[in-house]
Amino acid sequence: MSAFPDAAAVAVPLLTQAARVLRVDAGYALVEVIGGGCGRCHEAGGCGSAHLTRMFCFRPRRCRVQNRIDAPAGARVTVVLPAGVLRRHVRIAYVLPLLALLGGAVLGDVAAGDAGAAAGAVFGLALAWWMARCAISGKLPDEPYIANIEFQEEKT
Repeated sequence: MSAFPDAAAVAVPLLTQAARVLRVDAGYALVEVIGGGCGRCHEAGGCGSAHLTRMFCFRPRRCRVQNRIDAPAGARVTVVLPAGVLRRHVRIAYVLPLLALLGGAVLGDVAAGDAGAAAGAVFGLALAWWMARCAISGKLPDEPYIANIEFQEEKT
């Protein structure tokens, strides 16, 4: 018996969200997210992100997701974001620019004083922006997808 669990036997945590399909296009669908957060604000340990979503998001959130099950327009579906994707995107969007800003400022300060620190910080942010664009420009193997159809409107 192996000390490591079988990869198929380990449950992979996924983030799920209810959405409505607005338009279908070549293996993808444009969906409008229903609600915000996980919906556990009223439970003990809930983070309250749905309240923040209602406060700061004034228009409906729409995104393009893989439509692996050919969900039709108008269907209410469950959208899945595979595990680890959110963490990776947080690193790309927040940690990378911060480290590049600080690193550029320190290197610029060592090389040319205060003016070099300012220039290095700007250069570091520009470099981080370019690196983030390169990291997310391709098709990601773990992009969000429609997992199932919850409700489909009847056509009359």
